[in-house]
Amino acid sequence: MEVLYGLLASSDGPCALALGNFDGIHPGHRKVLSLALQSGGLKPAVLTFDLEPPDGWIFSQKRKISILESMGFERMYLLHFASVRDMTAKEFVDALSESCRVKKACCGFNFTFGSGGKAGSAELQKLCAERGMEAAVAEPVLWEGAPVSSSRVRGLIGEGRVEEASRLLPCPFGYESPVLPGRRLGRRLGAPTLNQALPDHLVKPKFGVYVSAVYFGGNAYAGVTNVGVRPTVGSNTALAETWMPEYRGGDLYGRTARVDLLRFLRPEIRFPNLKDLKEAILGDGKKAEEYFKKNAIPRPFPDFF
Repeated sequence: MEVLYGLLASSDGPCALALGNFDGIHPGHRKVLSLALQSGGLKPAVLTFDLEPPDGWIFSQKRKISILESMGFERMYLLHFASVRDMTAKEFVDALSESCRVKKACCGFNFTFGSGGKAGSAELQKLCAERGMEAAVAEPVLWEGAPVSSSRVRGLIGEGRVEEASRLLPCPFGYESPVLPGRRLGRRLGAPTLNQALPDHLVKPKFGVYVSAVYFGGNAYAGVTNVGVRPTVGSNTALAETWMPEYRGGDLYGRTARVDLLRFLRPEIRFPNLKDLKEAILGDGKKAEEYFKKNAIPRPFPDFF
């Protein structure tokens, strides 16, 4: 997929452009995106921004780009929000028409643009019509009686309701980051773990223990992941520690692993001693095994390998 970091001309021909932040690519987003994908001979393209939500992204930009490419998009405009923040609505649509060669603009019912976000989907339709462009507006997709939104999905993740969030996303919420050296306490307890920092730019899941899927080196493993500050042994920062009961390989320090959170098992607990902590870890492992007896380890989407 061609990625352009400005409202620039492309050699790839006129396009149908989906407009939005598309964080999480939930069903409401996918309805907008489908309008651009189903546009005859026009190249499917997407315009999105690098503006990070106050509570963090659902997906990294890398994963979002991979998902959009897997859906069939051939061009992406990834813009610094500051570069278009002060444009009037007319200037923005002129740039789409003249620089980006947009023939069809697609957005959601609540899309806003132009200086101060004062213009909406109706204004987009009006300005496009004046320039001989088509405009298509997607109606909201409802979930539990209200429109699906990225903020609602982030709320679910923050509450530990990752299974519900996953039903609204093209793949489970998770993260990719290097494996860090630890104190090897898990190894002494019979449950060696992958220690990873939680990416700063992602929404923070509820602290606690999760059934997880782990991907690295072309393989997928069942896991149990503790997200939090490890109250029994103490930690200055939030970490993710993942135990893979079936893994028998060597240390993975410095390698990047992807961990997707599949089900919340329990909150973090401060145990009185390491013996009780070990029993809890092994018990969490059994719950994860029971989960994976009924559910196959999902293949990562988009492919991580």
